[in-house]
Amino acid sequence: MVDITHKTSTLRIATAQAVVKVSKPETIEAIQKGIVPKGDVFAMSKAAGLLGVKKTPDLLPDCHPLPIEYTGIDYTVEGLDITVLVTIKTIYKTGVEVEAMHGASVVALNMYDMLKPIDKGVEIHHIKLLDKKGGKSDYKDTFRSDLQAAVIVCSDTISEGKKEDKAGKAIIAALENCEVGILDYIIIPDEVDIIQKKARHYQEQGADLIVYTGGTGLSPRDVTPEALKPLLDKTIPGIEEAIRKYGQDRMPYAMLSRSVVGTIKNTLVMALPGSTNGAKESMASVFPEVLHVFRILKGARHD
Repeated sequence: MVDITHKTSTLRIATAQAVVKVSKPETIEAIQKGIVPKGDVFAMSKAAGLLGVKKTPDLLPDCHPLPIEYTGIDYTVEGLDITVLVTIKTIYKTGVEVEAMHGASVVALNMYDMLKPIDKGVEIHHIKLLDKKGGKSDYKDTFRSDLQAAVIVCSDTISEGKKEDKAGKAIIAALENCEVGILDYIIIPDEVDIIQKKARHYQEQGADLIVYTGGTGLSPRDVTPEALKPLLDKTIPGIEEAIRKYGQDRMPYAMLSRSVVGTIKNTLVMALPGSTNGAKESMASVFPEVLHVFRILKGARHD
């Protein structure tokens, strides 16, 4: 199976269709009057479809077992065509497109099985996905294509050349993956005045985003939050909570991080953990969705 442990759960919706084509009007009439020998075609096929949706990961080896929180099965009849629509919803890390298509397929196949005693010309057509939403790509904000970020590594040992920086480089890779340009990348010691000076400098230089990594723990030299909080016009607790929640789901010590997020005028400032995994997970937890903040800072309404 594909590794989805890095993903976050969101509302996922998918709608798929299948078309059952009968060969004569009498078949449609028999279905509508409920006189098909094997029983109520629509009701029994719906039941089969519900089972099919739930059994999808049992039959398709790369499908993840997931909680199916809603399945809707609807029919429309037009001429000799019966269109089956299957809509599925879940709150999970991966989509439900295959489950919707599998459900539509099973509904159509059950209809075929029930109708074949009275109609040897039944055919199944156009099994396909009609719509899906809720994946991470749906939240990739395209309002700005020219965002620039400064990445600042706060570490005494790295600034002294005693250790190689990996967290800052991981943040740069994540930003570039979101098409955010890198204005600058520097390494500084854990000093309050230097941390504050760099925040003011990059904000004045027009950086849209300033990302600090390091200094968010509990040791005496971890001073990044204390340095940045007095400079922030507004804090954004929701982003801080999302970062810690994502980390806590993966490693129980994430609750000890004191990540800080806020704004200085129209610049977003983030102070993230200094460990490589902490930095990677923090970025994965809120990007690219966090880029929506730049719409709001420009006065756009929430969609």
